[in-house]
Amino acid sequence: MKEKILLVEDEEKVRKIVSSYLEDAGFEVEIASDGNMALEKVLSDPPDLLILDIMLPGIDGWEIAEEVRNFYDLPILMLTARSDEDDRVKGFEKGADDYLVKPFSPRELIARVKAILKRTGRLKSEVIELPGYDITIKPAAGKVFLAGEDVDLTGTEFNIFYEFYKNRGQVLSREQLVNRALGLDYAGFDRTIDVHIKNIRKKLGLEKDQLIETVYGMGYRFELDDSQGD
Repeated sequence: MKEKILLVEDEEKVRKIVSSYLEDAGFEVEIASDGNMALEKVLSDPPDLLILDIMLPGIDGWEIAEEVRNFYDLPILMLTARSDEDDRVKGFEKGADDYLVKPFSPRELIARVKAILKRTGRLKSEVIELPGYDITIKPAAGKVFLAGEDVDLTGTEFNIFYEFYKNRGQVLSREQLVNRALGLDYAGFDRTIDVHIKNIRKKLGLEKDQLIETVYGMGYRFELDDSQGD
């Protein structure tokens, strides 16, 4: 099955050039010429990748990216004439995976599209096994399995557990866990992390310092008996 790309661009000439190159590269291309149409298409039938202009009639690209991120974890490539560093930074802050400035090379665009889809495809298919614990992590699905059974972790609990795995062997402070797993704008208390970790241990049937070790005065450390490679 062909991967589907939604191209959001109000300039007809650019739409024709980009869609032609994408189709020649083997992709299925959907077109949206304004922000409202783009958002409607994404929400009704999410594409595999979104190519998004910023300056659009109706809803602009910034708002579309932000709205899409509230519902889907689909890759976004911003294709725009706005070349200022502040605009680039804003694009990534809004959730873009890549940012390409007009005028652009169509060949470079195709190369970037393929790289993004390859990268996100790896994530979707990634399955992490924890040796000795019969625990499986599926990052793209946001799920953890124990002995093949889906563990009912909350979104926050999954984020904390996966953050531990990515930083295995390292001590993470409560503040670091809050910032990385809950977000910089989290307004709660650091000690709420202790409650989440207690719940994670209970749901995974772990003893107090099994897998997730308490490092007094510092935080927590995720330790595997047989460390896996990255």
